[in-house]
Amino acid sequence: MGTISFKEAKVLEIINRRDDLTEVKVELEGEISRAINYDRLTGDIKPGDKVILNTTAVELELGTGGKHFVLWNYSHRSTSLQHPGHIMKLRYTPLQLRCLSVEEQESPFHQLMRESMNLEGMPVIVGTLHSQLPAVVTTVKAINGKAKMAYIMTDGAALPIAFSNLVHKLRSLKLLDATVTIGHAFGGDLEAVNIFSGLIACKVVIQADITVVIMGPGTVGTDTHMGFSAMEQGQIINAVASLNGCPIAIPRIGFKDKRARHIGVSHHTITALSKGALVSCVVTLPRMSGGKMEMVLHKLKESGIASKHRIEIIENGVTLEALKRFGFDDVTTMGRGIEEEPEFFQAAGAAGIYALSLLK
Repeated sequence: MGTISFKEAKVLEIINRRDDLTEVKVELEGEISRAINYDRLTGDIKPGDKVILNTTAVELELGTGGKHFVLWNYSHRSTSLQHPGHIMKLRYTPLQLRCLSVEEQESPFHQLMRESMNLEGMPVIVGTLHSQLPAVVTTVKAINGKAKMAYIMTDGAALPIAFSNLVHKLRSLKLLDATVTIGHAFGGDLEAVNIFSGLIACKVVIQADITVVIMGPGTVGTDTHMGFSAMEQGQIINAVASLNGCPIAIPRIGFKDKRARHIGVSHHTITALSKGALVSCVVTLPRMSGGKMEMVLHKLKESGIASKHRIEIIENGVTLEALKRFGFDDVTTMGRGIEEEPEFFQAAGAAGIYALSLLK
């Protein structure tokens, strides 16, 4: 059974407000700290409010979920059900919330969702780390600004889409056309019960040209064969193929990680594509120099990925410049930026380039 640590604090000032998220400065046990308030879950917040914080992750000095979160605000004696819908997310927890899912009878898209079960070849890019998202989107938009892009955020990591600074910025710049949150993830333009209906919603409701599926911020790994959140990549590929879409896998490529299991091609990619994916997909690689290409291809061949899936090597001189052009030159993966790990971001962008080629 999991445990939770919570403490009382006083709100001192508002640092930032956007979407359904407010970041605040609080006084906690005589120290000044920062905390996040999800307005949809715990209501509006203002200086002077006395709140209860979930301090678990900060006390454990974790990267995943490593922030204080407002659990309760004493200023609110009661709140009302302001949103439509009858589908519950975060079910059977103290913070369960109602959502209007795209599938349910009350939804204006209910009949459309009832009638649709085919992606009709829509390219679906499947990644494993949230930092891959801006590389895909900016690359596509730099090449073809009219390509309509949808993003599905799974519940493999952060659950509120409002937590993602990257999604907020992509939406603000009008690079990302629509978002869907599936499973227990919430806050997208559309809510969906699972990956299958989320994909269909991207096709028939959003009418996307390309869909990107990647979990939110906060991946989990345990240095075991199967105990990591990126295993969902294989399951998503299966779902895309079963609905007659074109699954395109982003491999996790890197050469600066201190952990040997992530050098070249990460074991997360190899395990997800060899054990999780039951069908063939396209795996895109950027052309690399200095022996890196040979290292990656050797690892893919040795693991059986090269024979099980279709490897596409893409000339990618677009992604790094696109990230800079649209103001994402500060994006990082595991603390390393585009200058330190260019191949990581180019691999994600290569998937976008390949997806665009299918539209022609």
